[in-house]
Amino acid sequence: MSVEAAKLARELLLKEYRGVLSTHSKSMPGFPFGSVVPYCLDAQGQPLILISRIAQHTHNLQKDPKCSMLVGERGAQDVQAVGRLTCMAQARKLQDSAAIEAAAERYYRYFPESQNYHKAHDFDFWVLDPVRHRYIGGFGAIHWIDQVTLANPFAGQAEASMIEHMNADHAKAIAHYVTLAGLPDCEPAQMVGIDSEGMHLRIGQGLYWLAFPSPCNTPTQVREALVYLAHAEQWPKNAEANA
Repeated sequence: MSVEAAKLARELLLKEYRGVLSTHSKSMPGFPFGSVVPYCLDAQGQPLILISRIAQHTHNLQKDPKCSMLVGERGAQDVQAVGRLTCMAQARKLQDSAAIEAAAERYYRYFPESQNYHKAHDFDFWVLDPVRHRYIGGFGAIHWIDQVTLANPFAGQAEASMIEHMNADHAKAIAHYVTLAGLPDCEPAQMVGIDSEGMHLRIGQGLYWLAFPSPCNTPTQVREALVYLAHAEQWPKNAEANA
């Protein structure tokens, strides 16, 4: 297994926030059923989705939790020349109240509009526990990868505190990240996530992941990376953004 391929596959999962969920059809046995779902990564780095109890894919998962989610680079003119990832997984509905609360806190930051229909309708959080990944990085770059996920060392209060501080006190720094990375500036950006390898910004309805110059394993290292980027004149070559 290529360590670099696993890193690129994980970055693709971080950069995107919607995929095609394929389940085993309950009403049409033997046929796969595809549907589009938004997602973010949970504390363990696994795809977290919020789906309706009356949706067809939910009925399918209740009968057979085996599924896959296809994620591809957004806006590609030639979809066969860019990265795409198929995550084969076992879907698991969250049951524990503490796990549901943690999932809601995280998911609402990424998709704030979901808070309204989650509370008003019958929606549940599900996690896709990966079994194996198929990553294609372009023509000829084809890999089967067993381990892609990476736990977020800051998930929980540490991440929430850093995000709150940045949004409240460092709006200019966040705006600088947007300009530096060439992201849309149609609306003010909000920081919504921090992991060991980068940060997520929300601009309007879009989500963008920006890589740190190097991995960060402590809040101090995150602070140093954010300060460095706030004063940088160009985005570091080894920290590519999904513009």
